[in-house]
Amino acid sequence: MKNQKYIYWASTGLLTVLMLFSVGMYILNHAEVSELFTKLGYPSYIVYPLAAAKLLGLLAIWTKQSKTLIEWAYAGFFFDTVLAFFAHVMIGDGEFPPALLAMVLVLVSYIYYKKLH
Repeated sequence: MKNQKYIYWASTGLLTVLMLFSVGMYILNHAEVSELFTKLGYPSYIVYPLAAAKLLGLLAIWTKQSKTLIEWAYAGFFFDTVLAFFAHVMIGDGEFPPALLAMVLVLVSYIYYKKLH
């Protein structure tokens, strides 16, 4: 049980750092991120809403106010990372490892969240 808590907190902490880094990039380097989104085949107008969604997802996970919101947050993070992974793979830019890492962190955090709650 103790090891499960460590795994949960480590994966959730690393996921949080990764998502906050991503939000920071979306806000502070909006022009570059918008250009990247366009190259990946996504509209650039989703950059700010996606940043807000990531912050709200982290808030839901960390505050634990609603199990439903937590489930939605994990689902959102999962779809975000899967789409990012495949977008990078499809254009062949070699930039898929961070998305793959994020996907693994989402899955590990979620699996251990379910085991502990």
